[in-house]
Amino acid sequence: MELFRIKRDIPFMSYGKLTTSISLITFLLSIFFLSTKGLNLGVDFTGGTVMEISYPNAADLNKIRAVVDSTGLKEASVQNFGSSHDVLIRLPLKKGVSSAKLSEDVLKVLQQSDSSVQMRRVEFVGPQVGKELYENGAMALLLVSLGIMSYLALRFEWRFAVSAIIANMHDVVIILGFFAFFQWEFNLTVLAAVLAVLGYSVNESVVVFDRVRENFRKMRKASVPQIIDNAITSTMSRTVITHMMTQTMVCSMLFFGGEVLHNFALALTIGILFGIYSSVLVASPIVMWLGISHKDMVKPEKKAGPHPATP
Repeated sequence: MELFRIKRDIPFMSYGKLTTSISLITFLLSIFFLSTKGLNLGVDFTGGTVMEISYPNAADLNKIRAVVDSTGLKEASVQNFGSSHDVLIRLPLKKGVSSAKLSEDVLKVLQQSDSSVQMRRVEFVGPQVGKELYENGAMALLLVSLGIMSYLALRFEWRFAVSAIIANMHDVVIILGFFAFFQWEFNLTVLAAVLAVLGYSVNESVVVFDRVRENFRKMRKASVPQIIDNAITSTMSRTVITHMMTQTMVCSMLFFGGEVLHNFALALTIGILFGIYSSVLVASPIVMWLGISHKDMVKPEKKAGPHPATP
């Protein structure tokens, strides 16, 4: 299925230096914000108190947030849990106040606002647990990256693996840079989105690389830039359809999914947009600059030896 067909190849590789320069600048800015501001880690990573409360009617989340904010806990997270009647409140650690005392104080304030509120459960997430989650999340990110790189090296060629992992790491670091710059909360759902972006971005790279490999066999007299330009142009319609549909679904979560899915969808939105860019305008130029050639992708034909003399 194609929405459109481009008859003339677009010279993407002629803009390779410009596009990779833009990527390098955004990458370095993301590293700068991560090193100076750091991530605003959620309760999942830093530790804190998790409260589950219930109302007889549908809970007004905006009102509950305002009440919790009035206690000085500006970083608290309030979201529905299971149904519109149940609410999950994540409270950050407060110096000099125990978890039990903090949950009691918040419950009292909520009961003053609405006496029908009932406490269902209270859990404390210790900083040690948060540290383990942080380390396990980083390990998961590393293992996914190594797995992708190994897969591409086996399926294609090592130059494709190197370029794809650079492009994927570019996407991940830029997502983290956005979260560091705007100080959006980074929790387990955002980490899940980052891992999803890794798989999503590499899928686009594989589609383009597969067409590049085919072109090396079909376009034997064409130059490497021409081969890559043709591969990107010929997959353009597929790229537009795929990313348009995916982005539509993600935007529906972003605008209508509520606070629970907001940061998850936000990370996916950033990752998808930069994933398209990096797969086409970062990974492909790097493959070309690494020196990919016809002899790397096309096995030379064996010349037939002399026929044995007939007696």
